[in-house]
Amino acid sequence: MNRKSFLKNSLLGSSLLLLPGPAHHFFSGSSVKPVKITVREPQQKNICATCGTRYATGKTATDTCPICTDERQYVSDGGQTWTSYSEIAKDHSIKIAKLQENLYELKITPDFAIGQKAHLVLSKSGNVLWDCIPYLDEQTITYIKTLGGIKAITISHPHYYSLMAEWAAAFNCPIYLHQLDKQWIQDKSTHLQLWEGSELPLWDGMKVVHTGGHFDGSTVMHLPYHGKGTLLTGDTVYVARDRRHLSMMYSYPNLVPLPKKAIEQVNSRVEPLEFDTIHGAFDGQLIATGAKDAFRRSVNRYLKIYEG
Repeated sequence: MNRKSFLKNSLLGSSLLLLPGPAHHFFSGSSVKPVKITVREPQQKNICATCGTRYATGKTATDTCPICTDERQYVSDGGQTWTSYSEIAKDHSIKIAKLQENLYELKITPDFAIGQKAHLVLSKSGNVLWDCIPYLDEQTITYIKTLGGIKAITISHPHYYSLMAEWAAAFNCPIYLHQLDKQWIQDKSTHLQLWEGSELPLWDGMKVVHTGGHFDGSTVMHLPYHGKGTLLTGDTVYVARDRRHLSMMYSYPNLVPLPKKAIEQVNSRVEPLEFDTIHGAFDGQLIATGAKDAFRRSVNRYLKIYEG
């Protein structure tokens, strides 16, 4: 079973709000003027159709995607395929839904590549985009600007780097990535800022926490004042189908587990955080309450397995 089938079969669907276009019709009553998106080389085939990663240069059928040839991802059954921004724009849009107070999700429709969501965190001192998706359009930019724009982008791990350079250019904001994953950056940007260490404090109490595990630089984002504490995890800590447990794996599509040492490091970084809610990267990946107990229960289950 490939990654996309695995994810599709293991998650619940969710009801999202589709922003109708074009932007100048939908936002005609808004004080924010519709924007004109500018994408570098929109006709160039530089986006991997399997993982959604955009590359700095055009690709041919003989080129491979290092993200997909790594054992944490896969090359599709039909082989390596490249597409362009313009091709994606022909029949895709972005759905936006409010998940809880000051937290939104964004997802490409119909599904493209891995199919992950990004999360827009609203905060008094500036909004943050957590994780990224491989598409951006004018109405999404305009809508986000009605919510205060984006002050920074931070991404859990390389599978979601996707179109990050274009998102950062559109909102003129930095992209914070952990330096342990710098080798996976495929599209250079002047907005990139690498950080190191165990955590990156942002503002209003928010911070990005380095856990490692899935990737050396994998992170989660802690929102202490969103509800009783909210954790955005990508698939660094993956919400299981029963939504009572969490999974931590080296490779999800190829079912490669993490070693005990990695589980212990994830635990050491997440356990001190206060949270009651977890949002993962895919539809249905929500533990609305009791998330801290689910995390502890899951870590204990892993450690018991390793102890035999």
